Amino acid sequence: MTYPDDAPILDFDPARDAVLEPHLGIEKFDLPQHVVLCFFRNAIASFVEALGGREIGRLASELGSHPVFEVALDGRRVAVAQAGVGAPLAAAWLDELIMLGGRAFVAAGGAGVLVPGLVMGHVIVPTAAIRDEGTSYHYLPASREVAPTTDALEAIVATLDAHGVPYVTGTTWTTDGIYRETRGKVRRRVAEGCLTVEMEAAAFFAVAHFRASRSGRCSTPAMTSQGRPGIAGDGRATTRAGTCSFGSRPRPSCASSRPTSLPDADRHGRGHRTRERTT
Repeated sequence: MTYPDDAPILDFDPARDAVLEPHLGIEKFDLPQHVVLCFFRNAIASFVEALGGREIGRLASELGSHPVFEVALDGRRVAVAQAGVGAPLAAAWLDELIMLGGRAFVAAGGAGVLVPGLVMGHVIVPTAAIRDEGTSYHYLPASREVAPTTDALEAIVATLDAHGVPYVTGTTWTTDGIYRETRGKVRRRVAEGCLTVEMEAAAFFAVAHFRASRSGRCSTPAMTSQGRPGIAGDGRATTRAGTCSFGSRPRPSCASSRPTSLPDADRHGRGHRTRERTT
């Protein structure tokens, strides 16, 4: 497929200043440099309660006001906040948190599974995101993929290894057309190595690169064994930036005849790392 040279989505402007900047109209508060973003409100509430956290500020949109909390982990201040659903709001809130002083981010969220063999309970760390949304194109020139920052990815992997959490690495597909994930598109994405589909990773990565913050993503087509969302590890990955998704059940349109192979993915076992080439 070809696109006209004047397609607006390809008209990237590298200017550092925009008409509307994050600091305009936002109530400032003392935000720690290390921030955990989570898509699950119940998980945030239980996590903050368990660690005796406190509210330090709020993020807002037409959807309402959302609290930002602070907890103490290993003697370090860590912020915990709701992540915006969908690339535009996810990027806007990340931009605002960077303006407030956040520098290292990890996010926990959900992802749809595109391949067999990944089920509820599996952790996936995206090493790249296919840019099939609109937001990232306003932060970076057009390209097919965008990757998390290297230090963020390394921090997430190191934390999972340190806590013996099995995980898989691979590419994710970021799209803002949740009801336009056609069977043809799914086949093409799987063929190029996508393991999951979600709506925010590419935007997270692009904002972090543009603002020079550290950001990566860890996805999990997983819930806790009790069937409730949770945050993997103890938050130490927040010393770098990243995102972590806890995935959902497989999309009906993503069925494959292959048994349990994962295209171009790395599988990592509990306590050690092994590479398993798919067939």
